[in-house]
Amino acid sequence: MTTRNFNALFEPSAIALIGASNRPGSVGEVLARNLLESGFSGAVLPVNPHERAVRSALAYPSVADLPVTPDLAVIATPAATVPDIVAQLGARGCRAAVVISAGFSEPALRQRLLDAARPHLLRVVGPNCLGFISPGRGVNASFAQLTPRAGDIALVAQSGAITTAVLDWADGRGFGFSHVVTLGDMADVDFGDVLDYLALDRQTRAILLYVESITDARKFMSAGRIAARAKPVIVIKSGRSAAGAKAAFSHTGALAGADAVYDAAFRRAGMLRVTELRELFDAVGTLNAGFQLTGERLCIVTNGGGAGVMAVDALTGHGGALAELSPETIEALSRVLPAAWSHGDPVDIIGDAPPERYEAALKAVLADRAAEAVLVMNCPTAVADSVSAARAVVSALAGRVDRRPILTCWLGETAAAPARRLLASHGLPAHETPDEAVRAFMHLVDHHRNQDLLMESPPAAPEDGDRTAARAIVDRAMAEGRAALTQIEVEAVLQAYGVSTAGSRAAATPAEAAAQAEGLPAPYALKIQSPDISHKSDVGGVALGLPTADAVRTAAEAMLKRVAAAAPDARVDGFILQPMIVRPHGRELIAGLTVDATFGPAVLFGAGGVAVEVVADRAIGLPPLNRVLAREMIGRTRVSRLLKAYRDQPAVDEDKVAEVLERLSMMVIELPEIAELDINPLLADDKGAVALDARVRLAEPSVRFAIRPYPAGLERDIVLDSGERLSMRPIKPHDAPGLTELTASSSAEDVRLRFHGVLRQLPHALAARLTQIDYDREQAFVALDADGAIVGVARLIADPEGEAAEFAMLVRTDRQQHGLGRALLASLLDYARQRGLRSVWGDVLNDNVAMLTLADALGFRRGAADDARLVRVTRTLA
Repeated sequence: MTTRNFNALFEPSAIALIGASNRPGSVGEVLARNLLESGFSGAVLPVNPHERAVRSALAYPSVADLPVTPDLAVIATPAATVPDIVAQLGARGCRAAVVISAGFSEPALRQRLLDAARPHLLRVVGPNCLGFISPGRGVNASFAQLTPRAGDIALVAQSGAITTAVLDWADGRGFGFSHVVTLGDMADVDFGDVLDYLALDRQTRAILLYVESITDARKFMSAGRIAARAKPVIVIKSGRSAAGAKAAFSHTGALAGADAVYDAAFRRAGMLRVTELRELFDAVGTLNAGFQLTGERLCIVTNGGGAGVMAVDALTGHGGALAELSPETIEALSRVLPAAWSHGDPVDIIGDAPPERYEAALKAVLADRAAEAVLVMNCPTAVADSVSAARAVVSALAGRVDRRPILTCWLGETAAAPARRLLASHGLPAHETPDEAVRAFMHLVDHHRNQDLLMESPPAAPEDGDRTAARAIVDRAMAEGRAALTQIEVEAVLQAYGVSTAGSRAAATPAEAAAQAEGLPAPYALKIQSPDISHKSDVGGVALGLPTADAVRTAAEAMLKRVAAAAPDARVDGFILQPMIVRPHGRELIAGLTVDATFGPAVLFGAGGVAVEVVADRAIGLPPLNRVLAREMIGRTRVSRLLKAYRDQPAVDEDKVAEVLERLSMMVIELPEIAELDINPLLADDKGAVALDARVRLAEPSVRFAIRPYPAGLERDIVLDSGERLSMRPIKPHDAPGLTELTASSSAEDVRLRFHGVLRQLPHALAARLTQIDYDREQAFVALDADGAIVGVARLIADPEGEAAEFAMLVRTDRQQHGLGRALLASLLDYARQRGLRSVWGDVLNDNVAMLTLADALGFRRGAADDARLVRVTRTLA
């Protein structure tokens, strides 16, 4: 379940309080006070068998004695009593309960609670939570210390203590809330459920999350992506340690800490992650200011050189970049500023700057499109008034039509506070320190990047290689009960997925290793082969640059002695011999796979080599990856700067490195038994990337993918009435241009009938949105002709409960009347049955005769829609 019966929680007409009390300081007393004194217009029904009245409201002995059925119940009684109370409430017709009570650590009691609620579809928030607040409706069903003012920010948190701190902080700064939901132990209602509701809530313009853990990663990702497309979602996550990495099989496992995977998930969902509570509201103010970011270069205008330097330091530390002002702008500034001005960015307009100088400088900077965002700063001085400077900034921006970000930083307190209030009243984010202001700008940058990733149209993924060979290797190892692949098997799997390897050979003895060397080009690399040794160099199990076969034999004999001394209990199966890969301009990288306990398989990239865990430079991504996402992962690492050309070093072919990550993503989707894969080093230069050393650990798959992979099993051919055979498959992200071409090649009338209005051209953002689906709630099938052109598309979007789904479809005008529309819609219905959906529906323009006729033929029933222009057609499946 997701949003079922949430109207009872968010829009109750009557609320029962089970455990209401008159005892001062008790939870029941605080709950009663908050519920009765927050302006709720409906009935509040206290339940307490020992009280005749609670705060002058008549109390009732039990749920059975209530005069009306409550929509929402708030329960603050001992944990052992809660399941029976929930059962009584459900029997009365109550549809939602907020369980304040703690003490549900025993799984059996928690299950009793869920079992009591389930038959009645009663939704449970909690247990062990602070409660629920909806200020706009006068509902404060919590034991918080205050009722926050009404606003348009929703707060969803697991921790009651953090929630009360945030409410207190927000109250002092004038922030209001649409809803405050504390989830507690999340026995039923979780983050995914609430995000589903808030995504469509018109009273909410931004969503703040305080996350300790996620219980259903796929639901969270699906709901989070939907919400983040509609409004800013800002998240703070506690628990950043990764103690579990100590037991990792590989470098990849050690580097891929749980917090890094959460970070990757938030980014992939289009959310903005912050690290401090105060940042939550700073980010909301910035993201809701109506700015439109077109680039990431910041111009700083300041009356204090030192403050400007601090801002530049902060910008560099956060990975930002200064704008490069044009010569024309420098000349324009020189005409209005003193000769001693900085002649660059930051634009230091000198400490005695009067308001007129601020206004002139800001206008000159805004005339330069290279200034993609502007930070205006002020340090208080005795010769210039800070408030007047703020008024000058407001004046300079009067009548501005572009929506470039303009942020301000007025340093100080006594002199600066009135100026900051003035700036904020005109919609300009006003900050107290350079670091705060720069951090706010980087919030914009990071959020814009994450949103862009939701709208990218990547190229098609590579599909070469012999996947059946890789499948056979893994199946054989699993059948033999092995937890790891041999080096030779690992290379065979990598090669099957198109990843270049060193071309290793196995040898059981030093003599055999020398014999193997005769068939390989010198020099050689020799490595110990042992199922008990993960990091060979740690035990002297690596010898490099061996010039001859005799040198290989000698090195192997010495290696056996070193390994026996360093790891006496390790089983030694022999040696791995490789030709030395000589790439003088190569950079050592790491690429790998791991499985997170919450989000499932994850891909890792970073700086490689023997110091990989010391350097700890890595980025995590969730599969499925495409080329765009892979390149974004690379760009998040420090080593990415070393991949560029510098001095006599040519640039690395980053596309080839990204392709390796993309292929690893495909590998773990098709071979989910891979629990860890570690390529270290992955040697990359301008000619490509090659895996020099790799290891693989196997295990039975235990955690599903957080993002449903592409469902290749749904690909098939369809035969039209004419006998023409077309291929039909689920839509892919790289289909965005093909979707645009489909609409362009269809008649204006057909496009109107599909989109219920005039659409001259399918915008790129919409095409990207329609092709980047999660294959979970949303599915779309495209039909392709022999040339690979999309000639038809049919789409299904399920409701959060997974019971009903809306369909839509478009067939290219010249391909109609051949049975293609029937085939696509029939395929959607078959898929809906497989998913267990109960019905499929669509809203069809009443003059779309062809679509209505097709719906009739496939068993849809016609009915009224919300819009008089439309006909609602519904097909019942179960």
